[in-house]
Amino acid sequence: MARLRQNQAGEGVISAAIVVLIMALLGAAMWAAFNGIFTDATAEIQTTVDSIGG
Repeated sequence: MARLRQNQAGEGVISAAIVVLIMALLGAAMWAAFNGIFTDATAEIQTTVDSIGG
């Protein structure tokens, strides 16, 4: 029984590291999507403002 506990000592740390990596990748993907959406929105708004003003 002691050997079983000893072999699983690092399992929580490894699982936490995997979760942190997944969350970082999701965060990067969300930032890229957010940045793309607002870049497109800014360009569209600028085009509309230019057509109204000009």
